[in-house]
Amino acid sequence: MSTLRNFWNDDQGQDLIEYTLLIAFVALASAALFIGVGGSVAGIWTAANSQLAAANVAAGG
Repeated sequence: MSTLRNFWNDDQGQDLIEYTLLIAFVALASAALFIGVGGSVAGIWTAANSQLAAANVAAGG
């Protein structure tokens, strides 16, 4: 019983677990942000590609 009590009261490694959870949260939040922004970035690239193609045609290419 005392071994179980010592294990329960031992907080060694607690900081490592907290930092790991924090990094996991930041990684998930970043992934969600990139997924949400993906459509906007695709729209910007499409618009830029259209304008460059139109400029190429206008320049005689």
